[in-house]
Amino acid sequence: MTASRPSESSPEYRYHLLRAASERFQSMPSALTGDQLSQAERQANQTLELESLVLTSPEARDTQIPEPRLDEAVAEVRGRFEDGDAFLAALDQNGLDESGLRLALRRELLFDAVMQRVGSKAEAVTEVDARLFYELHQDRFQAPERRTLRHILITINADYAENERAAAMARLERVEAELKTDPARFGQLAQQHSECPTAMQEGQLGTVPRGKLYPELDAVLFGMDEGEVSGIVESEVGLHLLLCERIHAAAKVPFEQARDKIHESLHARRQRECQKRWLAELRQQAPPIEETAPA
Repeated sequence: MTASRPSESSPEYRYHLLRAASERFQSMPSALTGDQLSQAERQANQTLELESLVLTSPEARDTQIPEPRLDEAVAEVRGRFEDGDAFLAALDQNGLDESGLRLALRRELLFDAVMQRVGSKAEAVTEVDARLFYELHQDRFQAPERRTLRHILITINADYAENERAAAMARLERVEAELKTDPARFGQLAQQHSECPTAMQEGQLGTVPRGKLYPELDAVLFGMDEGEVSGIVESEVGLHLLLCERIHAAAKVPFEQARDKIHESLHARRQRECQKRWLAELRQQAPPIEETAPA
């Protein structure tokens, strides 16, 4: 006796192919190159076979998908298109119609429900488990040094006389001279002179760790003292002045602050492991899967 999965001309397979093309290449199957289409077809065959295997399990036989939930899934797909005609045209282009889409979505929702049901049997994460993980992975709970900063930007653009490189430099040098007299005016001067949208927030760029800014800015910022104003720094977007408002030293994240995320992470891992074991057992017990001919 063999289990069966839908044929490659079925709406279920057409849906899996469409999903694979979208996930891998953000495109419709009809727009793929030959090699891309082959990759999408391999993925579609794999996911359809896995789905068919799961839907033959005892857990699937007594799992139901409420019609309102299926209606929501269909409406969500329809909502991706400009109107109903565009929706139907896209289905037709991919060898589907509304009834075929509904069938494929029902199978997908049923697959997800079964996998969630299996995952829910995973062993619960205890406080001891979470604490042990925290102690064994200290490197994951180190908050890096961060800096709170503001900046003033003058862009370089040869199409505008005031933004030619020499003119932009002269403009920012005048601002720099004012800041040397009164650094406390940085926010006001950013609002008046900066060509970055952050000018509306007096140049605030927030609090950042290393590596989040342009390399030239990053190198200068993390060599500054708290309260210091930089010299003029050039990046690919223009000329900057930086204010290092505050230095937040690197620190260890306390267990109490990390507890919830650790529990979530360990719970998700145990769910995946539980699902993998169940799938392995299901594959061992299941008869060979045979492709069914189209109706």
